[in-house]
Amino acid sequence: MTSDPAHAISRSNPPELGSPPGYSQIVEINAGRIVFISGQTALDAQGNVVGKDDFAAQAEQVFRNLSIALQSRGCTAANLVKLTVFLTDMTNLGRYREARNRFLSSVTPAAAPAVTLVEVSRLYGADFMIEIEAIAAA
Repeated sequence: MTSDPAHAISRSNPPELGSPPGYSQIVEINAGRIVFISGQTALDAQGNVVGKDDFAAQAEQVFRNLSIALQSRGCTAANLVKLTVFLTDMTNLGRYREARNRFLSSVTPAAAPAVTLVEVSRLYGADFMIEIEAIAAA
């Protein structure tokens, strides 16, 4: 089990559940604030889709947007306790994991929130290939 005493976030992987790559089975918080971040898509500040038909570019933009949202509340990836990830095509799983790992390793120790990932038939915009909503604790 690892713990972040500054934010009272502890992460664990009971041996019976195994140690998953890039996320935690259990995240427990004892924090003063909980921050809910709406689903982030590959839109830039002007509302333009970044990376139409390019999953890797969209994933980078989604994590960039997530970082901006976290920073606006005085948080970083270290504060993340839960991600819900929506992909329109599970064949992009590897590219998602690459972008996620870069983002989560941007803090020390690397963040490992609880994660749920599902494939969906469509997101709210026809050009979107990925959307991520998040919960952070501070």
